Amino acid sequence: MKSGANILHLGLDVHKETIAVAIASGEGPVRRYGEIPGHLQAVDTLIKKLQKPGEELRFCYEAGPCGFVLCRHLRRKGFLCEVVAPSLIPKKAGDRIKTNARDAEQLARLFRAGELTAVRVPDETDEAIRDLIRGRLSAVFDQRRARQRLKGFLLRLGFRYPGKTSWTPAHMNYLSKLKMPHPAQQIVLEENIGAIQSAGERLERLTTQVHGQLTDWKWEPVVRALMCLRGVSVINAMTLVAEIGAIDRFNHPRQLMGFLGLVPSEHSSGSKRHQGAITKAGNGAARRALVEAAHQYRIPPRISPTLRQRQHGQSESVRQIAWKAQQRLHARHRRLSARKKKAVVVVTALARELCGFVWAIAKSVPNPIQSNATQPGAKIYVLNPRLKFKSAADRKPASS
Repeated sequence: MKSGANILHLGLDVHKETIAVAIASGEGPVRRYGEIPGHLQAVDTLIKKLQKPGEELRFCYEAGPCGFVLCRHLRRKGFLCEVVAPSLIPKKAGDRIKTNARDAEQLARLFRAGELTAVRVPDETDEAIRDLIRGRLSAVFDQRRARQRLKGFLLRLGFRYPGKTSWTPAHMNYLSKLKMPHPAQQIVLEENIGAIQSAGERLERLTTQVHGQLTDWKWEPVVRALMCLRGVSVINAMTLVAEIGAIDRFNHPRQLMGFLGLVPSEHSSGSKRHQGAITKAGNGAARRALVEAAHQYRIPPRISPTLRQRQHGQSESVRQIAWKAQQRLHARHRRLSARKKKAVVVVTALARELCGFVWAIAKSVPNPIQSNATQPGAKIYVLNPRLKFKSAADRKPASS
């Protein structure tokens, strides 16, 4: 920014069809500009009208269904643009009027004051990998719902599978031999079986594609290092990296725990202190991956052949962190279980501590973003120093 330049803070309330614009200049009042169409050409026209010599434009808008397309477009043009977390925008308790124009005014005012919390904007490749992983997760949920639907249908008609494990070849053979009391119900049975098979095939295709995308991804070294941990296979490791991004941007593992919503909620007043369940304020997919991995630490520490193969080629420091994780988490599982804690509480506590080991391993692997930033021609965006970047650990969990 040139010295003495007048800064215009623009708050954008972005929707599918329209964008409400408000402008905060200097110390004066915030003025409404109006609404423009919701496409990029209209934003370029807005910039041409507002950009004047000696003035700098800065943009912000809330994270939402329109994604990061507008932010990337403005950054490619050299403007500072931030996507802010909607849940962390300060709001007045007595404010009961909400319109697009008011939202844009509030964004511009708080952006000028530096009271907004920005979210991480992934690049196109990272977002594509994240979309693929989320698509696979949706396929998992679809398969689960299809299976539950069929089981509920058979239970209502009095059919109970005598075996121990469902959805094995023996179970599918049992389902194929069932004969319903009425032809219409037989059609429902066959359609449900077909839906389960289709969901399974879709899940298998997406899983194969996820494995195939790892080779050319810049975060592959971090993913391979995280796979040294017990319970963290390719899918879980890629989920953590795709959802969190640069894990080493957190200065302390407690910040990462808070970011993922694994810290306990709290409601304290005066001398009374009450802690409740975890906040669940962060990324649900990454938190789910850690909880799934935490189940494996009920087993005594051991380097299985599969785990040894995943650790092949990794540094000694990474392997030592992974081994320490097995010892520490298994010992904690035994202590908590001996105190008659609920299984879900024990697993959640293990997932929170596992988060710290994930942070330690990520810190020991070189960050590919910092490496690329040193290459000629790489762009480094200098963010507004007044803009606040907070993690969930820096605020009260109950407020999230």
